[in-house]
Amino acid sequence: MKRIIARVWKLIRGPLQWRVLWFAHAKFMIGVTGVVRNEAGEILLLKHRMWPADRPWGLPTGYAVKSEEFPKTIVREVLEETGLDVVPGRLLQVTSGYKLRVEIAYEALCMGGTLKLDSFEILEAKWFSPDALPEGIQQSHIQLIKAGTPT
Repeated sequence: MKRIIARVWKLIRGPLQWRVLWFAHAKFMIGVTGVVRNEAGEILLLKHRMWPADRPWGLPTGYAVKSEEFPKTIVREVLEETGLDVVPGRLLQVTSGYKLRVEIAYEALCMGGTLKLDSFEILEAKWFSPDALPEGIQQSHIQLIKAGTPT
């Protein structure tokens, strides 16, 4: 049976193979988070309107759109949410195991722009020292900040 399947697979090459793979595999959303720093080494944290009231503070984050390179997702999300321009840096983490999403985190450096919040999603934006983070920050984001903080 395995040999028959292998032969059929070789015969259907190209777009039909992709269709079979599409139907046979899980579909995921890709969440991309940025540990955004300024030149002083401070971290940009956002107070998110739609996050739990006891944990509203976190890093800029959003979902990749179809065909978007993941580092460009954080550039777009930071610009949309804050009006700030960033340059993505090194990949910090890839996390799977969620039902419908994969989480990816990058470092990013703020290069300028004018702070203008997307008031639908973001209530407040502030720069914090990695050693003086606010109450109510997502625990997973604290771990990302620590992973990206130079020692």
